[in-house]
Amino acid sequence: MYAPHKRTARRTTRSVRLALVAVGLTLTAVPATAFAGTTPVPTAAHQQEAALAGLDDPAKKDIAMQLVSSAENSTLDWKAQYGYIEDIGDGRGYTAGIIGFCSGTGDMLDLVELYTRRKPDNVLAGYLPALREVDGSDSHDGLDPGFQDAWETAAQDPDFQQAQNDERDRVYFDPAVGRAKSDGLGTLGQFAYYDAIVMHGDGGDSTSFGSIRQRALAQAKPPAQGGDEVAYLDAFLDARVWAMEQEEAHSDTSRVDTAQRVFLRNGNLNLDPPLDWKVYGDSFHIG
Repeated sequence: MYAPHKRTARRTTRSVRLALVAVGLTLTAVPATAFAGTTPVPTAAHQQEAALAGLDDPAKKDIAMQLVSSAENSTLDWKAQYGYIEDIGDGRGYTAGIIGFCSGTGDMLDLVELYTRRKPDNVLAGYLPALREVDGSDSHDGLDPGFQDAWETAAQDPDFQQAQNDERDRVYFDPAVGRAKSDGLGTLGQFAYYDAIVMHGDGGDSTSFGSIRQRALAQAKPPAQGGDEVAYLDAFLDARVWAMEQEEAHSDTSRVDTAQRVFLRNGNLNLDPPLDWKVYGDSFHIG
């Protein structure tokens, strides 16, 4: 079973972020009402293009991975994260790889099982019994010492990189994009769903992706139900911010406030470059 909260906070600079929280310097949430009356109305052609070119377009998918990496790793180079592994002390054990597979939430176990089915003689296969034992906890029993080095070694194997890609798609990307398309959302909306399911998982508690979506639906209708896309996405991002604020590890909401909300305010429902945004005060650009 996956833990209801899948993702962790920012990794490599989490201690810096927490220090900023202590002195009150983190970015504050920008409510949707702050943008009332400023969002350009998308043209019919813009909406049609959004419906045709979704986040599963290879170029847009790469943008999605860069956006997530900017929040999780403070870099746009998401492909450099296959070998990332760290315990950031959030109760989920080790967090690793391009999507933050966690030893305590089941998806790391699924990943290593997939890799082992494809390549039985790999450096991580011997850790499968330990991964099964620690699933659902933050324990390192049976993993230390050696697991981190083994992960970094495996990350050099293209087969392990492909396994990470495939599990990302199976568990997170494809379900999020599919759900967004069924709600009639364009590329930005599909990314908003993806980023939410990456962080919160699709469990049954009040801050999971499904519950975030239900909170949004209580406030606005998505395009598939005859609603306005901008209004619905505003409601979804409001619900997302609320969910993030319920857990300290997610409490900095700048990946919504100064990234996704900025794209929405600019009427960029296609998530078309150039894109400029900030996360935790760091500025990023995709040209």
